Amino acid sequence: MGVINEFKAFAVKGNVVDMAVGIIIGAAFGKIVSSFVGDVIMPPIGLLIGGVDFSDLAITLKAAQGDAPAVVLAYGKFIQSTIDFIIVAFAIFMGVKAINRLKREEAVAPSAPPVPTKEELLLSEIRDLLKAQNERP
Repeated sequence: MGVINEFKAFAVKGNVVDMAVGIIIGAAFGKIVSSFVGDVIMPPIGLLIGGVDFSDLAITLKAAQGDAPAVVLAYGKFIQSTIDFIIVAFAIFMGVKAINRLKREEAVAPSAPPVPTKEELLLSEIRDLLKAQNERP
């Protein structure tokens, strides 16, 4: 039972739950980015370079023979995946940059000096009275 309780304590920690939420959101974000690249960015780029659809760019290394499929080097899909990665990496970079800026602003903002307690105020008064008493001739 010790292992089960230890796993339960690990699984319900905030960091694990936050990580799971991040992975789920990241997967959905990846789909959005793939659609953005494939459906919005790549068609105009393909049009600019002569109507080329990147996903169709490939080199046939060996033609299909009978039941054996063709051996194809699909470099167009690689180009599209690389653009997907660059967009995701840039979005993550911008998010981390914003978080770091907020942390710097938080660290730079001076906090108000602590209010002295009643005991500190009383001790300060006593100190001042003793100092004034010692300064008298």
